[in-house]
Amino acid sequence: MARRYVLLALLLMGGVLVTNPVWAESSSEIQELTSGCGKGNALSCVKLGLMYDLGQGVKEDSFQSFDLFRKACDGGDATGCALLSLMDGKGHGVQDYSKAVDLYRKGCDEGYMSGCSTLGFWYAADGALTQDFSQSVSYYRRACDGGDTHGCFWLGVRYANGQGVTQDYFQAVNLYRKACDGEDARGCFNLGVMYLHGEGVKQDHFQAVDYARKACDGGALDGCAILGVMYAQGQGVKQDHFQAVDLFRKACDRWNAKSCTLLGYAYWQGQGVKQNYSQAVDLFRKACDREDATGCATLGLMYQKGQGVKQNYSQAVDLFRKAWDGGDASGCFNIGLMYDKGQGVKQDFFQAADLFRKACDGGDAFGCFNLGQMYAQGEGVKQDDFQAVDLFRKACDGGESTGCINLGVKYKLGQGVKQSDTDALTYFGKACDLRDEKGCEYYAKLKQKRR
Repeated sequence: MARRYVLLALLLMGGVLVTNPVWAESSSEIQELTSGCGKGNALSCVKLGLMYDLGQGVKEDSFQSFDLFRKACDGGDATGCALLSLMDGKGHGVQDYSKAVDLYRKGCDEGYMSGCSTLGFWYAADGALTQDFSQSVSYYRRACDGGDTHGCFWLGVRYANGQGVTQDYFQAVNLYRKACDGEDARGCFNLGVMYLHGEGVKQDHFQAVDYARKACDGGALDGCAILGVMYAQGQGVKQDHFQAVDLFRKACDRWNAKSCTLLGYAYWQGQGVKQNYSQAVDLFRKACDREDATGCATLGLMYQKGQGVKQNYSQAVDLFRKAWDGGDASGCFNIGLMYDKGQGVKQDFFQAADLFRKACDGGDAFGCFNLGQMYAQGEGVKQDDFQAVDLFRKACDGGESTGCINLGVKYKLGQGVKQSDTDALTYFGKACDLRDEKGCEYYAKLKQKRR
């Protein structure tokens, strides 16, 4: 069974998606589950079935897991029915959620709020039912109003994303707060993120830290990751790389892929730990294997640079491509860079420009900057200062300091924009604020010249 199905199973059982399942670790615990299932305890059948399906604590046996899910389903358990319907590709069952859907709908109508939450999830997931965000919102609202904190959390997500309702960050904040107060760690995490970015609430790094800590303590491992980042950057807390590393390690050890990437970065840069490229590579590989696209992209950089591994451009390209396929625009940018430099591939400015454009469109500020450079120099594209200015502005707005510097230079020279020393100063100053020494230097020189 694919891991996404296991996550669905955790949701169906009323679990929190951001925590990890606790499997039986001893023969006595397995015997207890077996006994419970034999006595008609459907949850024991489901847990034991998942263990056989994944080979956790027992030898993997899809036939045994199928029989256990069927037993749970025959006993009227909707989770067992849902998992039974997912047993495809192994010669078992068919994709038929009808029995599970009927059971959850009946449960929801009879006041079983977790049933309402599950139906809300299925209407949003485009699998068990035809995707319908309006229906999803309706079921999540029923669940939340009935006291189900998972329903409040997911209703908040719908409001934050504008799915099935008009986007409303204030409403999302209220729902996340309600979920967090009900001890849903994901609600605490998302509320912390809203405070961090100032969405629906006034930006407040101290509040962000408090909610991230609540999320982490409640088992939301992404909360540990973001709290670690805030310690590393000194946002809302005194900067402490050692504390950051402890948080990243805690979450990485519990299967949080993003935290493995962050811990790998700490080893790569020697922040909070002794610099160790080999250890960084191992952590990036672990994160990539767990489908963290940023982990794949950073592992690609290690192969490109030959740090902690033997330099291998072909391997780097494969990893950058995997990162791009996983939604990390930096993967596309890095492949473009290799075409630009002719590393592992034949140098091709046209291909590089196309890849930088894709990366920029995907939100990668470095992609915007490099494409701007190509327009400024006429490499791989027709020379065009107006396009270059637009792209440097995008890069600068995305936090890329060299984009701010180049935009300042364009204003200073009047290339692609109306000449303006005032605007040039603004962008040199912005680069300086981003801790770029060259930006500070340009700002000071131009400021002195204008006196």
